[in-house]
Formats: sequence, C-alpha cells, structure tokens
Amino acid sequence: MSLPAVRSPWRRVILLVGFLFLYAPMVLLVVYSFNSSQLVTVWESWSLHWYRVLFQDSAMISAVTLSLTIAALAATMAVVLGTIAAVIIVRFGRFRGHTGFAFMLTAPLVMPDVITGLSLLLLFVAMAHALGWPADRGMLTIWLAHVTFCTAYVAVVINARLRELDRSIEEAAMDLGAAPLKVFFVITVPTIAPALVTGWLLAFTLSLDDLVIASFVTGPGATTLPMAIFATVRRGVNPEINALASLILLVVGIVGFIAWRLMAHEEKKRIRDIQKAKRG
Repeated sequence: MSLPAVRSPWRRVILLVGFLFLYAPMVLLVVYSFNSSQLVTVWESWSLHWYRVLFQDSAMISAVTLSLTIAALAATMAVVLGTIAAVIIVRFGRFRGHTGFAFMLTAPLVMPDVITGLSLLLLFVAMAHALGWPADRGMLTIWLAHVTFCTAYVAVVINARLRELDRSIEEAAMDLGAAPLKVFFVITVPTIAPALVTGWLLAFTLSLDDLVIASFVTGPGATTLPMAIFATVRRGVNPEINALASLILLVVGIVGFIAWRLMAHEEKKRIRDIQKAKRG
C-alpha cells in the first residue's frame, strides 16, 4: 500500500474537522435566524419574523448602508494608493528613504487598533483646531481612517504579485515604442488584476469588520454596523442580529464566489497566453 493511500483517511478527517470548526458556528447562526423564539438558544418553530423585524429597524438599516458605503469607498481608494506604493517599492529600485518608506507602509499591519485609532483621533482634533477641517467627525473621518490601514494590506498583496511578474512583455512593449504609462495600464494592470481584486475584497472586509478604529474617529451622527451590533449585543443577544449576519454571509458568499470565478478565468487565460507565446 502506498504512503498517500495510508494517509488519505487522516487527511479527510483533519479536513472535515477543520471545516466543521470554521463553518459549523455560521451554519448554526443561519439556522437560528429562522427561529421564531425571542430566546436565541431555544428553538421554537420556523419563521421569517426576525427578518421582517430587521427590515423595519431603520437604525440598523442605516448602519448597514453606512458601513457598506464606507467599505466600498475605502477599498477602492486603498487599491489605488496600495498599487502606487507597491509599484514604487518594486519598480523604482533602491532610493534614499526606501527602507523607511517600506517600513512606514507596513507599520499599520502590526500596529494595535487602539493605538491607530487614538493617533488618528488626535490628528483629526489637531487638524480641526488648526485648519478648521474636519469640522465634524463622521463618515469622512471613518473613511480616511479605514483607507489608512487598508492601504497597507493592499500594498502587501500587490507587492507580492509584482515581484513574481514576468517583465519581458512589458519590456518588449516599451522596445516597440509604448510609453511606460500606457504599458502599465494596458499590460501590467490586467496582469495583476487578480491581486487587485483580492486586495479590494480584503480591504472591503477589513473596513466592514472594523470596530475599534471607527469608535475612536466617529462622531454622534455616524454609527457603523459593527458599532450598532456591539451596542445591541451588550444589552443581550438579539435574534435580529442572527438574521442580519445571515444576510451578510449570503452577500459575502455570492461576491466571493463571483470574484473567485473571475480570478480563476483570468488566471487560466493568462496561462494559456503565456503557453501560446512560448510556442510561438
């Protein structure tokens, strides 16, 4: 009997245990979102009652809308800034301050959220006193704070993709007379598109999930979804939260599946193009 055949059952068991550990709580949450009882852990009967309660809760819907808007805008800006930063680090070679720039770019990855939130709060307060802007803390300050720490994650993802990129096609295009900017948008960006999508999804998730930093930099007029959920849970677990979490899991699952299919298609197309180019 071969060694892989001997280990195969154990691999299946470990994989099954891992999936149960990760996804069993989510499945349980979705099941209990259809529970008609007001007690989260006591099953009564199947019902859509808590979904109706959720859609009638204007405060929670407002928090969801605000969080999704901030997350989308922060992820988009983080991709733009992260791409620029990654290109500077990978393509511009060594320059004065290169090490410091790389260190400061990745510092938010290891910085505690409490320190990041407090430092941004002090910055916004100092700017308001010195410049009169921002006058109020709210959606804008949360967005700026999320862009700050999401950019670091996006830059790391795109940095890794740029380092393993074959530059022969880019060099050939420049030899044929293409401007560097045109080469970047026509060749480089489509090639690193999977990394851009991955970075955007990562930044979107981090922004949507943030509680600590948003709590520091927000004002009384802006409440994000994690803040609303945390305030609700402190008063007791509400079955309405189960319904909300189930809808978020559904949306995230659909978006993740679509992104995975698109990235897999682009990767297969890229491999086919490389093989054709080598045969040619």
